[in-house]
Amino acid sequence: MGIEEKLPSGVLLTTVEGVAGYMRKASFWPATFGLACCAIEMMTSGGPKYDLARFGMEVFRASPRQADLMIVAGRVSQKMAPVLRQIYDQMAEPKWVLAMGVCASSGGMFNNYAIVQGVDHVVPVDMYLPGCPPRPEMLIDAILKLHDQVQATKLGANRAAQIAELEAEALTALPTSDRTGLLR
Repeated sequence: MGIEEKLPSGVLLTTVEGVAGYMRKASFWPATFGLACCAIEMMTSGGPKYDLARFGMEVFRASPRQADLMIVAGRVSQKMAPVLRQIYDQMAEPKWVLAMGVCASSGGMFNNYAIVQGVDHVVPVDMYLPGCPPRPEMLIDAILKLHDQVQATKLGANRAAQIAELEAEALTALPTSDRTGLLR
């Protein structure tokens, strides 16, 4: 018999981190950074057929100071990379980045000197969305997965410990060149 049985009906128990995570995930304000054909699919997802407003994202922000989610849609050129970084730096904390499309994720078919081979060379990426171009349903699915990630984010000292743990895990990870898989 726990405390749940002693409380009157209608009382909800939770943590501050749980409430803050729920509020953060329910109020994403995305900054548009549409650079190529993926931007058309991103705009479509805000339209009436797919309706991102269901998830509290009906307004794409033009100002980075009002946004907390950057959706990088399309290929990033070497000239555009500093601008992308500047916009990322101007966004308020906490902030998240979604790389939309194979060009933003890995450079895509543009394996040349002019295109950045993955936006993660410029800004830290929280979610990768493959496809050329990815469908609006795929973008909505990636945003919902990012919602789960944001809701589980810790606060304060717990967040600092979580970051330290993730960094330690990344440092001990096996290098990509040493991994063996189906292709080797």
